[in-house]
Amino acid sequence: MVYFEVKRLREEGFSDAAIARKLKISRNRVKDYGGKTPEEFHEFALSLQTRKKKLDPYEKQILGWLREHPDLTGAQIADWLKEKLEVNFVSEGTVRNYVNEIREKYCIPKQLAEREYAAVPELPKGLQIQVDFGQTRQPTVDGKSQKLYFIGFVLAHSRYKYVEWLDRPFTTKDLIRMHENAFAYFGGMTEEIVYDQDNLLAVSENAGDIILTAEFARYHQKRKFRIYLCRKADPETKGKIERVIQYVKGNFAKNRVFDQLRHWQDTCMKWLKRTGNYNVHHTTKKRPAEVYTLEKEHLRPVSGTYIFENVCTSSITRQIHKDNVIRFGGNRYSVPLGTFRSDAPNIAYVEEHKDHLLIRLQQTGPVIAKHTIAKGKGQLISDPGHRKRNQTKRDTSIRQVTEMIADAELSNWLIEVLKERYPRHLLDQLQIVQTVGLQYPEFLSPAVQEMRRLRLSSAHDLRDIAISLEMEEKKTGQREAAVNEKYQDLRAPERKEDIYLQIFQGGDLV
Repeated sequence: MVYFEVKRLREEGFSDAAIARKLKISRNRVKDYGGKTPEEFHEFALSLQTRKKKLDPYEKQILGWLREHPDLTGAQIADWLKEKLEVNFVSEGTVRNYVNEIREKYCIPKQLAEREYAAVPELPKGLQIQVDFGQTRQPTVDGKSQKLYFIGFVLAHSRYKYVEWLDRPFTTKDLIRMHENAFAYFGGMTEEIVYDQDNLLAVSENAGDIILTAEFARYHQKRKFRIYLCRKADPETKGKIERVIQYVKGNFAKNRVFDQLRHWQDTCMKWLKRTGNYNVHHTTKKRPAEVYTLEKEHLRPVSGTYIFENVCTSSITRQIHKDNVIRFGGNRYSVPLGTFRSDAPNIAYVEEHKDHLLIRLQQTGPVIAKHTIAKGKGQLISDPGHRKRNQTKRDTSIRQVTEMIADAELSNWLIEVLKERYPRHLLDQLQIVQTVGLQYPEFLSPAVQEMRRLRLSSAHDLRDIAISLEMEEKKTGQREAAVNEKYQDLRAPERKEDIYLQIFQGGDLV
C-alpha cells in the first residue's frame, strides 16, 4: 500500500520530501519505491519474505527484552546488543528497523510514559487572554519555500481567536503593534494576559518579580494589564493557545501556497471568520463567535492610541546566526564577534547603500558592520576586525611576564617569538611561562637565555629547561657555583654535545 501511495502522490506533483512527511517514511524509501516498476516491487516484496536478516540469530533475545520492557527504544536495544552480546556489526538504524518488525510481528506496541493531566476549570468572561508564537514553512508560487512567523491570541473563556503573520522574526515593536491589533479585533482587553517566557517581552521571571524588556515595560505601564508568565514544562497553564497554534498550522497553513504577506494575512482573517471562530469548539461544544458576543461586554475598554515607532518600514531584517553572520542575497556577511546572544532576539536591520550592505541592531542605530555586496552566491564576506578577541586578558599576561623577566630585551624576545609561532594560542603559552616563573623564579631568566641560544620557540621548551637547571643544581649541592660552571661549559666552543639536547633527544619539541 505504501508503494502505491508513493506512486499516486508523485503523479499528483508532490515532492519526495512532502511524500515522506505525509506517509511518515524516509525520503530514501520514497526514492527507492518511486524508482521501481510494479513488477520490480513485487519481486522485491517476495525477496523480503525469504531474505535472512543479520539480527535473526538474536530474535529470541530481543523479543525477550521487548516483552519484559515494552518501552525499550531501538537505540537502547542497539546498545544492549553491544554490551551483553558483543554485536558490533550492525548500525543503529538496522536495529531500529528490526525492532519495529518484531513489534509488528508479535503485537508488542511501544509503551510511552504519559504525563498525568488535570482538567483546568473554565475561566470567567473577560479575565484572560493567552498568547503564543508559531512558525511554518510554506511552498511559494515560484516553487520555493518561505518561512513564516505568526502570533496567536485567544480569549480563554470564549476561545475567540486572533492571528497575525510576518515573513521575518518578531521584534518587541511587532509584539506591541499586534497587541493593539488584537485588542481592536476583540473590542477590548482582559484583566490578565498569559505568556510563555519569551525574551521579546521579559528578561527574567525573577522568582515572581517579573523583569520586562524596556520597550514592553513602557507598553505595560500604558495598558496596565496583569502579566502571567508560564513556568517551563507547564502546558496546562496555556493549553488553550497551544491548541490554537496547532490548529492554525494544521487547518489553515497546511498545504497552502504562499504568495504575498498581505494576501496571506487577509486569507487568514477570512479563515478565522469562516472556520477558526465559527466551527463548534470540541471542548465547549459551542461556537466561539457566539460565546464571544457575551464575553465582549466584560472586556476592559482600550483608551487612546498607543504611539510607537512604525515597524512596517522599508528596512530589511535578517536573523543573526550563532557563528555571528547574517544571510543576504545568497551570501553570508559577518558581524562583530559576540553580536549573537542566546538571550536576545538576534535581529539585524540591513540596508543597501550603493554597492555596500549596512548592518544595524536597531533601525536607526549605529552601523555595526559595512560590507561590499558580493556579486556571486555562496560566499562568506568577512571583516577581519570582526574576529578579533578581547585583548585585555592577553595584554595582562604579557605585562606579568615582562615583570617576571628582569631583562627587558630578553622578555621582548620571548614574547615576540611566542606571538609569531602561536598567534592563536599565545595566551596559553604565556600562562605556561607564568607558571615557570612562579615555580622556578631563579631559573626563569637563565632558561629564557638558553631557549634563545638553542633557537627554541615554545613555552614547553622553557619549562623543560628550567626543570633541568633545577635538577643540575640539586646534584651539585652548590647552587650558584653549579649554575656558573654549567653556563661556562655551555659557552665553550669546543663542546660537541649539549645537555639540553640530550634531555630532548628521542622526543619531538613542542
